[in-house]
Amino acid sequence: MVSKRRLSKSEDKDTLTEDASNARKQPLSKKTKKSHVYYEVEENDSAFLKLLKTSGIILKTGESQNQLAVDQIVFQRKLFQTLRKHPSYPKIIEEFVNGLESYIEDQDIFRNCLLSCERLQNEEASMGTSYSKSLIKLLLGIDILQPAIIKTLFEKLPEFLFESMNSDGINMPRLIISQLKWLDRVVDGKDLTTKIMQLISIAPVYLQHDFITSLPEILGDSQHADVGKELSDLLTENTSLTVPILDVLSSLRLDPQLLSKVRQLVMGKLSSVKLEDLPVIIKFILHSITAMDALEVISELRERLDLQHCILPPRFLASQSKMKNKGQTRSSGNQEKSDEDCVFLIFDIIKSAVRYEKTISEAWIKAIEHIAPGSEHKTFDLVMLLIIYSTNTQAKKYIERVLRNKIRSGCFHKDLLQSTFYVHYLVLKDVCPSILSLAQNLLHSLDQSIILFGSLLYKYAFKFFDTYCQQEVIGALVTHICSGNEAEVDIALDVLLELVVVNLSAMRLNAVFVKGILDYLDKMSPRQIRKLFYILSTLAFSKQHEGSSHIQDDMHLVIRKQLSSTIFKYKLIGIIGAITMAGIMAVDRSRFSSLTQGKADLSNDQYTQVTSLLQLVHSCSKQSPQASVLYYDEFANMIQIVKLAPKVLEWVGQTIFNDFQDAFVVDLCAVPKGNYPFPVKALYGLEEYSSQDGIAINLLPLLFSQDFAEDEGRRTSQESDHKLVSPLCLAPYFRLLRLCVEKQHNGNLEEIDGLLDCPIMLTDLEPGERLESMSDKERSFICSLICLTLNWFREVVNAFCQQMSPEMKGKVLTRLKHIVELQGILAKYLAVTPDCSPPLAAFDLETLDVTPHASTAFSAKIKKQGITGRRKRKAGGNETSSHDMISKEDGSECDPTPSNRGQLEKEFKGKEEKTVSLQNYHLLFRELDMEVFCILRCGLLTKFILDTEMHTEATEVVQLQPPELLFLLEDLSHKVENMLTPSVARRVPFLKGKGSQNIGLSHVQQRTGQEIVHCIVQLLTPMCNHLENIHNYFQCLPAENHGVVDGPGMQAQEYCLMSSCYQRLLQIFHGLFAWSGFFQPENQNLLYSALEVLTNRLKPREPDQSLEELLSQSFHYLQNFHHSIPSFQSALYLIRLLMVILEKSRVSTQNKEKIASLARHFLCRIWPSGEKEKSSIPNDQLHALLSIYLEHTDSVLKAIEEIAGVGVPELINSSKDASSSTFPTLTRHTFVIFFRVMMAELVKTVKGLQAGTAADSQQIHEEKLLYWNMAVRDFSILINLIKVFDSRPVLHVCLKYGRLFVEVFLKQCMPLLDFSFRKHREDVLSLLGTFQLNTRLLHHLCGHSKIHQDMKLTKHVPFLKKTLELLVCRVKAMLILNNCREAFWLGNLKNRDLQGEEIVSQNSQESRADESDDDTSSQVSKSKATEDGEEDEASDREKEQDSDESDDDDSD
Repeated sequence: MVSKRRLSKSEDKDTLTEDASNARKQPLSKKTKKSHVYYEVEENDSAFLKLLKTSGIILKTGESQNQLAVDQIVFQRKLFQTLRKHPSYPKIIEEFVNGLESYIEDQDIFRNCLLSCERLQNEEASMGTSYSKSLIKLLLGIDILQPAIIKTLFEKLPEFLFESMNSDGINMPRLIISQLKWLDRVVDGKDLTTKIMQLISIAPVYLQHDFITSLPEILGDSQHADVGKELSDLLTENTSLTVPILDVLSSLRLDPQLLSKVRQLVMGKLSSVKLEDLPVIIKFILHSITAMDALEVISELRERLDLQHCILPPRFLASQSKMKNKGQTRSSGNQEKSDEDCVFLIFDIIKSAVRYEKTISEAWIKAIEHIAPGSEHKTFDLVMLLIIYSTNTQAKKYIERVLRNKIRSGCFHKDLLQSTFYVHYLVLKDVCPSILSLAQNLLHSLDQSIILFGSLLYKYAFKFFDTYCQQEVIGALVTHICSGNEAEVDIALDVLLELVVVNLSAMRLNAVFVKGILDYLDKMSPRQIRKLFYILSTLAFSKQHEGSSHIQDDMHLVIRKQLSSTIFKYKLIGIIGAITMAGIMAVDRSRFSSLTQGKADLSNDQYTQVTSLLQLVHSCSKQSPQASVLYYDEFANMIQIVKLAPKVLEWVGQTIFNDFQDAFVVDLCAVPKGNYPFPVKALYGLEEYSSQDGIAINLLPLLFSQDFAEDEGRRTSQESDHKLVSPLCLAPYFRLLRLCVEKQHNGNLEEIDGLLDCPIMLTDLEPGERLESMSDKERSFICSLICLTLNWFREVVNAFCQQMSPEMKGKVLTRLKHIVELQGILAKYLAVTPDCSPPLAAFDLETLDVTPHASTAFSAKIKKQGITGRRKRKAGGNETSSHDMISKEDGSECDPTPSNRGQLEKEFKGKEEKTVSLQNYHLLFRELDMEVFCILRCGLLTKFILDTEMHTEATEVVQLQPPELLFLLEDLSHKVENMLTPSVARRVPFLKGKGSQNIGLSHVQQRTGQEIVHCIVQLLTPMCNHLENIHNYFQCLPAENHGVVDGPGMQAQEYCLMSSCYQRLLQIFHGLFAWSGFFQPENQNLLYSALEVLTNRLKPREPDQSLEELLSQSFHYLQNFHHSIPSFQSALYLIRLLMVILEKSRVSTQNKEKIASLARHFLCRIWPSGEKEKSSIPNDQLHALLSIYLEHTDSVLKAIEEIAGVGVPELINSSKDASSSTFPTLTRHTFVIFFRVMMAELVKTVKGLQAGTAADSQQIHEEKLLYWNMAVRDFSILINLIKVFDSRPVLHVCLKYGRLFVEVFLKQCMPLLDFSFRKHREDVLSLLGTFQLNTRLLHHLCGHSKIHQDMKLTKHVPFLKKTLELLVCRVKAMLILNNCREAFWLGNLKNRDLQGEEIVSQNSQESRADESDDDTSSQVSKSKATEDGEEDEASDREKEQDSDESDDDDSD
């Protein structure tokens, strides 16, 4: 038998030895061959010598090779025939072998017999191979000689076991064993196995290794099992032979049980073996895996294999030794290189296994997937996922899904990924393209944590890989930036920005790729353009590298080209780029002066470049007020973020201060001259100035001059000489001035504090009775004037909100009060001036596409209020579906509740009916900074009123009032909603316009999510104070009339304000705790701080509280507010806030029940109703709250039965406008919401119930059967409600979810009935009987839809009828399975409407067959009434299917 062959190191050595011997022994040419001296063996009477010579071999002595006169095969055949035909056969064999033993007693002769023979024939005459075997190997090829010669060899071999190697380099034991390799046939394999194993047991270690690795080349397949058992026993005894034994076992055909035993033995020693032995061990383990035990083996291998500890210690020791002595690091460096090579070899073996063995790759992914969330993952896990991702194309989607789940659960985090790249960067470098492909797919996700993980893949690939991979990373990031997807653009720019900061020198090599992004500026937002120019400017103007003039030249060319463009959009881009570049050029490098030992300030040349660039931007933008506004805002943002060199900051501050004073500030004594349409007055001053020394803001004259110039379209020469600045620039110019003063004086604003209390040149803004008599132009002028005044006050509040003196705080509160008053006045003007288009507060690229430039657009926007709100809701977060979001307009409007306050409500509404909501006009107002909300901390402030001699004349107590509080909370909630709630990343084509959900938030967008959350956490204490005060306010209201005692209008207004503040506070709390960043480890401290604030409201602070304790106490604190909730919107926000707190807890069962109880409490509560609306509860919010109740309750089926079986009958028996007494939120108008949610949750619940198998216990079958009985009963109750509530939406819900329920019944319940029918016959019949009545009603509903030809209903009919037919067939199959086929019979079912009346369009033959057949049938048939009814439906549908389809065509 031919044995299984393999190549090994020992064989290579033997072959090389034989080849070397051949080369040494063979003659170099014919000439040398003739001159060579041969020493032939003298002939004697030995049969051995005679037979060899007769057969064609000549034996030589000394260093001469034995000569073969004939071909090897001829020699073996001649010798075999001679021996067989010899007269003394078989005795001649013994004589022959004895002769051989005598002949090889001499060591040199024995060596010659082991070396290859020499051929006498010329090379041209040789018919065989050029290689000649040795004499011993030729004799071993003769079957009758083989056993005796093997015995002789094994007897001879021990003589050489402990001898040193010969001078010619030949190892005799290896040479003897090599004779046994690759024999064409082994006569006695068992004996040979025994001999060689005995030899292995006594041989030295170095020979044991060679003998073991030679076994596959020596033995046949029949001996593999015996050898495997022997080797496994040897492995137990001698661990030093682990590597050769496993190497051999991998090449043998062994029993799987034996392999499993050896594998378990090796696996136990895996953590203690040497690193250089690991490759062979890993190879054996992977090759011994079967499909049955793959997952188990891979899981154990993953647990025991820790390559990180194999790499890091040598690397750490090498670094330590380098620090101690640089001259003694060669050995440690070699050791580190050797270890890395071993690890690299291990991964090569694993790569090969997962590439060609699908079982291993799938098992490895599952092993990582099944790791418990609480367990710690290793760097090895991530490496394996990346390797399989690169080698197995079919598993890519599976791996991506596993990665996403692990990232969401926090198992794969930043530190783990960084460690993975640090430890295994050599292995990962080979799969760089796959890593970039994976990162690209992760960046397409909607989950912020997954996007962040993808960005980290790019970052670490650039950091740890070589130049080529770095170039690929930059190319991939540039592709993301040019894709047009806003989320991808943002994260890719953030990665580039971080790479520029961390590794500037490497980024400079790829600057040409980054420069290419300048061609794609059209569809970028201002924030993205800012980042791009910051990156390019850093590459161009970094101090460490001066050789980047080409980048600087390109930057200057692009910016000058855009600034000089006549297209406004490109001019704005040029302004943003120029200001960003100037900020990088003029940055204060004094902090680096100690390191660079250079000049801290700018050189004169650099100073000139910066000032000339700023002057260029100013000159290019001054012709357009909109461009000037953007210039001032960008300049202010740059000053706020970048620390400018003192020389530049001084020049900027002085220039801006003088220009602002000249443009906008006038003396009070200077009476404005001009023909103004309104009397000009100095209003809103906070100090009593004399007419000689006061100043004022010259607003109305400037606005009038601008409007007059626009109307006339020309200026006189005198006007053109006088430089006029647009009033649009007032607020942004002041912001720039304020920030310059702050930077120069470390936050001290005494130099400009006169602007806080100075008056403004205005006119009387309160419309009074003259509002209707004013012309449209006058009203538009007043609207613009009010907007400009509002923006001035907003920037004043931004500037002085952080001043610490009580007097300044009181003035800021007064300005805040002025803002609220002016907004109310503006709303009145806008209500009667629909075509008005006031000036916008900011001008950037995002406002260009959404700004209503035409009056008609603005009018349409006012007439269709709510469109913007709905658009925002759609873009504002993916935590809930669209019907779960709370309308912003619903949140702002609050109805003061009681039904007995109808007249008061009418009076209050009548006074305010001519106003509009300003929420759609947020583009008109300047953005409030986050620092403004420190006003929420203000309590009672005492404001001192001084006389002319600076003595206290009087004191006034100032406090934050509800209108101002609501104003601040609305703005803060808007910021939280847009900045902390993750927006859904829309897949917008690059050439299409993008959404504008973040317009008006340019300042807060400069901050990170962590910074915003930190600011809000600092405000939690004052917000809790306000929340508790409002809670106490509503608690103190008398229950019978909700606090309305006297002053109806004022009380109603106060109630509405307090209710709105309540809602906004809960909304802010919800947005804060719903922030996805809390799941990141670096933000855990922020979460702890926020929870501690809530916990400390209940009891004094306790140190070292666990997260679970903080969550539980915070939940309890917030839950206490449910008694005072004034509106349904606030109730929903409170529920959602508690759910967000609950999601962060691991022990959530008890609190989950509290959520359900609280939701039920709100559903059973009487809520206020408005005058015009029949219900003040928006449908989407009611849908959300009811869904929350059913999702969190213990038994969904019981809850549905309670609502449908108790609440709905109460509603049916009540009057038309009344509601259910148990569930007051259930009215005739909200019934469709309740019906839809109950049907959807019923289907969802039964989907979650597993079908079960026949192997389940009897108790499980009974529990599931009982569960399905309850579900069918609920379905029956809901379906029968359409007989009373037959509106179109209700019928649509019934058709849609009725079909889904029947489908789930088919998939989940029918298999249960198959093996429950015999033991629970009556229960199954009862279940089918109830369900048959429901399906019959669904059939009637199909007929009703066809009669009315309602497209919305009829589109569901074909799918529903198909499902009902499948149910009939499935019931029949169940009966056949249980040997009850005789109980199945067919009948015809009449087409009826919802009231059960027959549809007369049916054929007369069909009309004769009705349900009376059931009454006349046999008793057996009656017991099977359920199946009969189903078959009635089947036959009826089969006969009418064609007519139904024709009806569909007609209705279409």
